[in-house]
This record gives sequence, C-alpha cells and structure tokens, in this order.
Amino acid sequence: MSQRIVVLPGDGVGPEVVREGIKVLHAIADTFGHRFDVEDLPVGGAAIDATGGPLPERTLAACREADAVLLGAIGGPKWSDPTATVRPEQGLLALREGLGLYANLRPVQLLPALLASSPLRPDRVEGTDLMVVRELTGGIYFGPRQEPGADGLAFDTMCYAQSEIVRIAHFAFRLAGERRGLVTSIDKANVLASGRLWRRTVTAVAEEYPNVRLEHLLVDAAAMHLLRRAASFDVMLTPNMFGDILSDEASMLVGSLGLLPSASLGEGRPGVYEPVHGSAPDIAGQGVANPIGTILSVGLLLRHSLEMHAEASAVKVAVDRVLEEGYRTPDVAEPSQAPIGTVEMGDRVAAAVRKAGPREARAKEPTG
Repeated sequence: MSQRIVVLPGDGVGPEVVREGIKVLHAIADTFGHRFDVEDLPVGGAAIDATGGPLPERTLAACREADAVLLGAIGGPKWSDPTATVRPEQGLLALREGLGLYANLRPVQLLPALLASSPLRPDRVEGTDLMVVRELTGGIYFGPRQEPGADGLAFDTMCYAQSEIVRIAHFAFRLAGERRGLVTSIDKANVLASGRLWRRTVTAVAEEYPNVRLEHLLVDAAAMHLLRRAASFDVMLTPNMFGDILSDEASMLVGSLGLLPSASLGEGRPGVYEPVHGSAPDIAGQGVANPIGTILSVGLLLRHSLEMHAEASAVKVAVDRVLEEGYRTPDVAEPSQAPIGTVEMGDRVAAAVRKAGPREARAKEPTG
C-alpha cells in the first residue's frame, strides 16, 4: 500500500531543503519496504506567481486527500509589501484553516554534539528537551481586525472561545503524559481577559490528568526562564501569538532555526510538517541551507500522520549519527570545522538511514 505525500516546496530555500527531506523519505522507503507517492504543488509566493493566489484550490484539494503534507517555506522580498492585497503568508494561514490544523508541535532538543552551537553557556542549556504546543487557529491572528485607515487607527483582536482552549489543552496534557508529566501553560492573565479565560480553562482540563503536573507562567516570565533554565520545561502550552514568539526564542537555544522541525495537526490526517525556519532569501540558491529541520519534520510526519514509529526513530538516529560524526552546515559549524552543504548533509543522513536499517531503528524506539 502506498502513502500519498503532497509536497509544497514554496519559496527561497524551501525547494532546496524539501529535496533533502524527500531524499531521506525515499531512503526510509527503500530500507523499510514502503512506497511513498510524492506530488509537488505550489504555495506562497511561487503560487502567487503561477496562479495569482497564495493557495490554489488544486493545492488545497490535493492536501485534503493526502496522507500528509511536507512544506518548505514561504515568502521573500519579491512579495514582502505588507500592504499588498495578496501575500504569501495568507496561503499558510488558509492552509491551516482549510485542513483544521489547530495544534502546532515544535520540539526543541539540544543534542550533546551541538552543545557548543548554542549562543548560551552550556550550563544554561544542557539537557534541554521541550515541546512547544501552540494553538494555531485562534487568537490575535484570526480575530477581528482593521487595517490602517485615514483615521490613523488599526487593531487586531485576541479572541478565544473556551472550546478552542479545551481542545489544545487536552492535546498538551496527553502529550505530557507520554513525556515527563509537566505542562507549563503560558498566558498574560494579569492583563488580558482572554488570558484569564485561558488560565481558568486550562486549570479545569488539568483535573482530568492527575498524573500530569500543571504550572502557569506569564509570557514575559516564560521568555526569561527559557534563557535561565530551559531544561526545566517539558511541554509548553501557548496561545497562538505567544507560541509563535517563544518557539522562535527556544529555537536559538540549540543554535539555529535550521535544526528544528514542526508539525501542525488537527483531528486525524493529514498533518502539515515543516521546518521552523523561514524562506531565508539571503542564502537561497547557494546550497548552504541547513536541511535538518526539514529532515526531522519528515520524522514527525512518519510518526504522527503515518504511525510509522520505527521509521521515525530511524530518521532521528540518522541525524544524530551524522552530527556526532562532526558534519555541520555553515549555520552551526564551529571555526575548526569545515562546513558541508545542503545536498551533502541530505546525502549523509539518507546514507545513515540505510546503514542503520530497521533493526537498529526498532531497538532505539522508546517503549512504554
């Protein structure tokens, strides 16, 4: 039985890193005896150029029929006018809404091999292994708004319904129950009415998970503690905008946005998987972009949408091995290391998948 994967390369370095992710996916297929049918379709700026809109109907329809979606990145200087009627980021928001993706997972794990890549002191970041669970379809990005007008007034409204908070809270507590049993809920309850609803609702949901501990943090305190004691966090549950900001801050704990994957999930399939980084137009076409965030996103795709857990572990094992062997792209290379390019990093991870094989991957798959 084949699995259908829709690939949305997007803009900038998106096509470059996605190619390496698909390379690793094919290595998984060869090693484990799977078949993946891959279809490339436009989104973002590339779609605007091709069709006039950032999310063509054909693209959305194909994503709805797929088993999973792999996304590169969107946007760039060509489409950067914030006053334009049609913008690349509208395609991403419409994709999330069209697929009902309300939960965004952003794992942040600092591997020992990359300890020197963090801009912070080793004692501040060693042992960091956290998961940001970001609510994705509510909050200030989707509330009532007014564009700047002649009256000089503009506004964006942070709105949450209790039902939206309940479903993302359950998601976070279930996940924490499979990890280390701690949910840190982020809000601004001392100032915002929506923050008080968030805190009250999350507290009520927590009663259904007696084996998971809950703590509340104001968003400004959370930003500070990420830099002071990152290893103390397990699952961070956040509203949409706060999660957007905090997850980017957390990404720098490991040294580069290029290292981190993400998964956007709803009820059932498909999910959308993408690196945390943007389109990086300043390095597009140079062959130096870090594909590891995309490759690890393929691992999340295998785990969450296809329920191929050993295969997902094989991707993680391969990435760890290549990094432990000292290979680095320029964004995380130390002065004493000669960096490798995007394609070579993808080649090495794919080769590591094939070398390890299914037996080693299954041996490393967590149990219980």
